[in-house]
Amino acid sequence: VKAAAEDVAAFRADLTKLGDVFVNDAFGTAHRAHSSMVGVQLPVRVAGLLMAKELEYFGKALENPARPVLSILGGAKVADKIQLINNMLDKVDLMIIGGGMAFTFAKTLYGTRIGGSLYDAEGAKIVPELMEKAKAKGVEILLPTDWLCADAFSNDANTKVCTQEEGIDDKWMGLDVGPESTKRSIEMVKKAKTIVWNGPQGVFEFPKFATGSLAVLDAVCEATKEGSISIVGGGDTAAMVEQAGKASKISHVSTGGGASLELLE
Repeated sequence: VKAAAEDVAAFRADLTKLGDVFVNDAFGTAHRAHSSMVGVQLPVRVAGLLMAKELEYFGKALENPARPVLSILGGAKVADKIQLINNMLDKVDLMIIGGGMAFTFAKTLYGTRIGGSLYDAEGAKIVPELMEKAKAKGVEILLPTDWLCADAFSNDANTKVCTQEEGIDDKWMGLDVGPESTKRSIEMVKKAKTIVWNGPQGVFEFPKFATGSLAVLDAVCEATKEGSISIVGGGDTAAMVEQAGKASKISHVSTGGGASLELLE
């Protein structure tokens, strides 16, 4: 339902009458042009304590971070995260690419057979350019070399480990990173002094395919204990951390999924 411009203006005027000071403490919707975000026309507008904390931690990651800086990325589509990857390549020293988007990289760069795994044809067009930029910037990118594969999208599916060299059979799909890839990711986490994580490594909603994500989470918690700054973007990654009961072991778990993405972009 779309309101008429005059109705929106009247609603915003009513909101403005409700107070004397506008406090924005809704980081999770700060990237949206909602009336409650942009329509309250009060002379004093301030950030709330949560908003300030979000900006403080993302500022630490983006402006003057302790190095090496590691970006851990997951999610399904490369196309959805092109801006994020592009921007992070200007800021980080290390990058782990997992989740569904890793199959697009594997197929595009190495011709890996990916079976029924996720593939982003649009995103594939930009993969070589992203890798060239990483090389030019001296960013070390870690891609999976093996996966835990399933014959159905189900926690009850039959499973096997498939390597990049042998590929994934047509009736199978990768639902988590494999043991060797997980081991390499943990080693990279140990090197980092600042860690920004946006996107699980696999389909963590199925316990059978949560191993890779949870192992990396444990490594990030350990790095945080040793003094590294760790920031988890909102959305699925935050849900995974909360579900695992590890939020208190991370420096900052963001309340904004889309908002944290836009800030990082």
